[in-house]
Amino acid sequence: MSAVITAIGTALPERRVTHDEALRLARAMNGANGVDAARLERIHMRTGVRSRHVVISDEAPTPSRDDPASSDDGSLMLDTAAERGPTTGERMIVYEREALRLAVQAAERALRGAGREAASVTHLITASCTGFAAPGVDAGLLQRLCLRDDTERTNVGFMGCHGAINALRVARCIANAEPGARVLVVCVELCSIHMAHIPDAQRVVANALFADGAGAVVVEGRRGDVAEPNGWSIDAGVSRLVPGTAHAMSWRIGDHGFEMTLSPDVPRLIHSALPGVVGEWLGRHGLRVEDVDAWAVHPGGPRVLDAAARSLGLAPDSLAESHAVLAELGNMSSPTVLFVLDRIARQPGVETCVMLAFGPGLTIEGQLLRRAPSPR
Repeated sequence: MSAVITAIGTALPERRVTHDEALRLARAMNGANGVDAARLERIHMRTGVRSRHVVISDEAPTPSRDDPASSDDGSLMLDTAAERGPTTGERMIVYEREALRLAVQAAERALRGAGREAASVTHLITASCTGFAAPGVDAGLLQRLCLRDDTERTNVGFMGCHGAINALRVARCIANAEPGARVLVVCVELCSIHMAHIPDAQRVVANALFADGAGAVVVEGRRGDVAEPNGWSIDAGVSRLVPGTAHAMSWRIGDHGFEMTLSPDVPRLIHSALPGVVGEWLGRHGLRVEDVDAWAVHPGGPRVLDAAARSLGLAPDSLAESHAVLAELGNMSSPTVLFVLDRIARQPGVETCVMLAFGPGLTIEGQLLRRAPSPR
């Protein structure tokens, strides 16, 4: 048996924000708090993000959990006059309303791409680090997609940008262990609802990088003689907590949104640790870096991508899809690497692909994918 990704689906909020629009919003939010306009412009330029999609709005009323009609679209008003912005509770209301909507869209597209009925799903795995509610997105998906009420559910929570790889690892174990299992994996993040109104440099960088989106995959356990010809076999994974790097990245719950720390040391730490981790891991499975056809690297930022490419000795265009996703859609946290993988999956001649993502810890997560064999 092997676990095979048979389809990928993605979804984005309707509102698209250009670089210039994001910069104007940043000036309104942070300019009054001591961040000068020239510095804000430099930060936004360095992110490489030209546009992104978000659920927030600077025009819609702040929603109320007690009065659902108080917001037509569930978006959050970014009150630029408020010193700290909306409370975490207000932000969670938006998460409850908008996360499920995106998750449903991505899941429906994945199921449609795999040619599977929702009622055939045996297991559901959700991943998110930008909101909490119970019943959560998993329960909402059961209802909205008309999944069976005995669908087994697992939530991968608060793991950050590598959450999709962790979710795929769980799906692989289920599909390998249970013949006939059909696993739906859904990652959804609303990073924009946690935009910070304080002039802290790391939070300003996070404001400029992050965006909203959802990604889903269908994973099935298949014998080699009946595997989908266009699927990805989920092979070996790797997980490594880099010692002495806990300071470099964190994601904590604050009173006015979740709070990120993002040290400028992150690219250097990745550059130092990644070659040993990847080289040893691939070597155990008879591969070298040069044997990998494609790299689906989570675009945490231009410097992160450049550090990963340089440390592994990759060709300049090896991470072109990661750079393109970052430029067009921003960093959406956990689903972002699925957007990259979706683009790579459309390319001919790719037989092996390595997914890589980085998160708090500092943690390196990787997943080796091989093109599933055509039916014999």
